[in-house]
Amino acid sequence: MKRIRPIAIFCGAGLMAWLSLCAVIGVVAVEGALHPVHLPLSISDKQHAATIAKENHAVLTDVDVVARDGAILRAWSIRPVPWNGDAVILLHGQSDNRSGMLGPAEMLLRHGYATLLPDARAHGSSGGRIATYGVLEAEDVRLWFDWIQKSQTPRCIDGLGDSMGGAEVLGSLVAEHGFCAVIAESSFATFREAAYDRLGQSFSTGPWLGRTLLRPALVMGMAYVQFRYGVDLAQANPASAVATSRVPVFLIHGLADTNLPQRHSENIRARNSAVVLWEPEGAGHCGASTVAPAEYERRVVGWFARHTLQ
Repeated sequence: MKRIRPIAIFCGAGLMAWLSLCAVIGVVAVEGALHPVHLPLSISDKQHAATIAKENHAVLTDVDVVARDGAILRAWSIRPVPWNGDAVILLHGQSDNRSGMLGPAEMLLRHGYATLLPDARAHGSSGGRIATYGVLEAEDVRLWFDWIQKSQTPRCIDGLGDSMGGAEVLGSLVAEHGFCAVIAESSFATFREAAYDRLGQSFSTGPWLGRTLLRPALVMGMAYVQFRYGVDLAQANPASAVATSRVPVFLIHGLADTNLPQRHSENIRARNSAVVLWEPEGAGHCGASTVAPAEYERRVVGWFARHTLQ
């Protein structure tokens, strides 16, 4: 017994030290996620938007809405003349701003779609203390949907998002059922699964490290966010939102995506057999339009056109 006791003490101390380290890792990781690198709109971004609007005979307008928590959310509305009667909300990725969606916006403008390019909360010119990857943003997307509906009375409102923006548009299907169709490229399936990837990327291990040895870090990190900010990051769950939605969903996920592997979109599709998934070879994170621009345009515009209300 005398020999066993020191071993037990040693093991207990080691476990406590490991859990303490995991707590630090978890808090640092989630604070970094909640406060992403801020990329403000530049003068060149605004000039680029104005140029795109002019070249496509469109009207560029600055708009804003106020979220339930008082955050002021800002966006560009770009509406072509003539207009086909449909509008698309374009949502950017983490640490980006609305200018990151000017490429898809220009493509859609050429086909007669009105576009709305918001800055996500805690990004660009929008307010908000933290980014929550779809928890609060689901309501934000619904506010933008209502703004378009009231100000433009379109025939259809569609959604298109990249990475975090893709997860947000999918997650918003819980709060907003009126979309005619949505498209998400390189979305995560759940915040938890994305966190497994992030925790393992620093060590080039894949998600298994986050699922096993560093799992306590994620559990404690998410508990910390719940306690400090009152946000349950487990609700950032696009896969669950899509599973119960009747909105037509088209997923794009490049097979060369090392940021968020294609299993995320495959997991989302597995929850709803009506979901369509395109996995372009050689495309990295949100890289389908670069690897296969003509096919990207055909598939994206075709998806929206196919689900237009007659």
